[in-house]
Amino acid sequence: MTNSLLALVGLAVVAVGLWAWRRFHPSSYWYGVGFPARAVLVYLTWHHVASGCGLTRNRRRFRLTLDALPVVGPASRGAATVVQHKRRMRRVDVEKAPHLGCLRPTRLGWRVRVRLSDGQVPADYDKAAEGIAHAWRVHSVRVVDVRPGRVTLWATMRDPLTEVDTVPETGELLRVRPGKLENGADWVMDFRTVPHVMNAGATQSGKSNLANALIKGLAPQPVALVGFDLKGGVEFTPYAPRLSALATTRAECVILLGDLVGEVETRMALCRDQGARNVWKLPEELRPVPIVVLVDEVAELFLMADKSEKDEIAKTGTALLRVAQLGRAFAVHLVICGQRIGSDLGPGVTALRAQLSGRVCHRVNDPETANMTLGDMDPAALDAARAIPAETPGVCIVAGADGTWHRARSVYVSEEAAETSARQYAHLAPAWADLIRPDLAPAPPVEPPAALPTGPPPGLPSAA
Repeated sequence: MTNSLLALVGLAVVAVGLWAWRRFHPSSYWYGVGFPARAVLVYLTWHHVASGCGLTRNRRRFRLTLDALPVVGPASRGAATVVQHKRRMRRVDVEKAPHLGCLRPTRLGWRVRVRLSDGQVPADYDKAAEGIAHAWRVHSVRVVDVRPGRVTLWATMRDPLTEVDTVPETGELLRVRPGKLENGADWVMDFRTVPHVMNAGATQSGKSNLANALIKGLAPQPVALVGFDLKGGVEFTPYAPRLSALATTRAECVILLGDLVGEVETRMALCRDQGARNVWKLPEELRPVPIVVLVDEVAELFLMADKSEKDEIAKTGTALLRVAQLGRAFAVHLVICGQRIGSDLGPGVTALRAQLSGRVCHRVNDPETANMTLGDMDPAALDAARAIPAETPGVCIVAGADGTWHRARSVYVSEEAAETSARQYAHLAPAWADLIRPDLAPAPPVEPPAALPTGPPPGLPSAA
């Protein structure tokens, strides 16, 4: 009785200790207890899981069997029956699961490399990912790395985008951390690597919040911010102290885009004269200020009420396309936002889309906008964008020029916080006229010389 009581007390102490370990230090608990237990479960059930998801293959094998052949002796009373064993090779079909590599733990799950069976392609694992996730009882399973004959499966225990804490800024030029990726890493937008971004999303999906995060992150940096807001200025006017220029009508957009094209051509001539391929090869004293252009509701730039606006739309589309084509080398970057981005807006939108290597797709109202944003990247990314629920604002699909994509979520940045940053760093906003025409900038005022003394020099008697 005493031994049983001590055993129960010991089990209770161990259970409480494990609970406290998991509660107060979940990271070490995962690596010390959680992951080893999961790894054992994955290896023991992999054949069953692969068979249920249709990933096994039948392979022919030859087995050596012994067949017992009775030989009847002389028909006499009490005669013994002689049994002769004969060896035979039989061909049988054996169901074999793909080879599972070594599980490598991550902060939120694990990664494992799988060797493809004969006749398999990575798309087979994309289709079976949801079934594998349910069998392993994890949040999601994704194919994250494809190599000849192998794929890497990445399992995530829980959704890291349920709650996203504030992310510290990088402090580097043209780099912003607006939120978190689904693998737990920081979501970093680097305009020097991905110069132009398309940001699509319906109302209340997080599109404007991402714009607020960009303004807040770029405000303390030595860059010029330019806004295009055809909603009458209601979106970007509160941030006007930090903006070097803001266009709120189509006529103003045409003029401002013309200035941007002229600035790109000026920087092009400067690089040509200095023998540099881009502005980052120039000496620091000659390097121009980077410009980040934020366009809200790009559809308004291409919508035509009547034929009288056709020329303005053509000029706008051509200028915007030229900035997108030439801006990367000359530190002029675009962030194109919109609720509705479709091919029905004209060929200019399709041509512009091809120049925007960075894609961010929030929840959208129509499938064509999602297809316009992600359709040329990866069909799996398109399916993930369509599955974004309405109750998770800020969740989006982020795709880069290398073809990879991630689920991400931006940190909530209120309009008040973005306005505060705009006012706090208003002194960093270069005047637009001085930026595009530095040779016409007014010369600094010259202080008048000090008044000359009227009396005699010190030490000499006066005339009196």
